[in-house]
Amino acid sequence: MSVVPQNVIFPQGNILSDEPPLETDLHLDQIIILLGCLKLLWENRNDFYAGGNLTIYYSKRQRKDEKFRGPDFFVVLNTERKSRDSWVVWQENYKYPNLIVELLSASTAKIDKKTKKDIYQDIFKTPDYFWFDPKSLEFAGFHLVNGVYQPIPPNSQGWLWSQQLNLYLGVYQRKLRFFKPDGELVPTEKENSDQQTFRAEQEAQRANEEAQRAEQEAQRANEETQRANEEAQRANEEAQRANEEALKAQQEKQRAERAIAKLRELGIDSDNI
Repeated sequence: MSVVPQNVIFPQGNILSDEPPLETDLHLDQIIILLGCLKLLWENRNDFYAGGNLTIYYSKRQRKDEKFRGPDFFVVLNTERKSRDSWVVWQENYKYPNLIVELLSASTAKIDKKTKKDIYQDIFKTPDYFWFDPKSLEFAGFHLVNGVYQPIPPNSQGWLWSQQLNLYLGVYQRKLRFFKPDGELVPTEKENSDQQTFRAEQEAQRANEEAQRAEQEAQRANEETQRANEEAQRANEEAQRANEEALKAQQEKQRAERAIAKLRELGIDSDNI
């Protein structure tokens, strides 16, 4: 009977992740940002899995003493979106990550840049691989071309394009963030909430301004109506005065005519008066 070496495992059934604690809060915050932003952006999609600091089991004879741990952040496309305790390749139709991000630290940088990079290139054949140092902000990305990782050229903002996610990755306020093809920042849940609150406040402000303008227009219309009524009243008063003057003139004329007639009756020539 053959003896199974202790450094070889034969995973059975549900396999739990076996990752060491994250080195700093910066690393934890960065993973949370990447996970949260992508899940919020793709909230209506059910064809992907995004994981952070989670073990990927890729061989049934995977050695425990290998210099390999699960990626800090990875995305698998065209798979079921559900919770997992780990990513077990042979239980996932032999799907490997489409994108991996490693967060560098003093103790892991050499492994991330060499050992893990070789595994992702040669075994996983992961199309997009990035690394980022949350402290120094060192950032690099690679795309698999004919089986070999080639550096991804940065755009004018220093962002790197991920063909798998159809998004840019770039440093913003000392964090690695996603950007849409048009350059728009993919927001965190808080940023999204703040944006919605800001937009709601702007809409409320615009509504108040519109109501104020409408009230001012109504006030101006009332003032115009009032002025028109006053003008009409003045015109009526002027017409009334003109009528009164005309009536007075008519009465004066009639009195003059009666006086002349009276003089004629008396035989007096009014022209001699």
